[in-house]
Amino acid sequence: MNFNWMAWTGPTAAFFLIILGMLITMTVWEIRVPGGAPRRGILGFETTRGDRLFVSLLGSAFIHIFWLAFFSLNLWWAFALACVYAVCVFIWV
Repeated sequence: MNFNWMAWTGPTAAFFLIILGMLITMTVWEIRVPGGAPRRGILGFETTRGDRLFVSLLGSAFIHIFWLAFFSLNLWWAFALACVYAVCVFIWV
C-alpha cells in the first residue's frame, strides 16, 4: 500500500503501534481478569483500568499535539513525556 499521503514518521508509526499494543494488552487482561477493580484516585471518582487507559491515551494525544505546536525538538521527547504521563495516570488516577 502507498501511504505517502499520510507523511508517516518513525515516532508517529511507533505511537500508533504502541496504542495498538496497549489495546490488545488491555483486551487480553480484561478477558483473563474481568472487572479491573475500580478505585478512587486523585480525580475523586471511580475509575477502572479501561478508564485510566482512555485518559492516558487522550492525554498522550494532547501532549503530542502541543509538542508539535510549541517545540521544534524531536517527537521522541514528546513520546517519552507521554509514557511518563501514562504511568502516572495508572498509578494515581
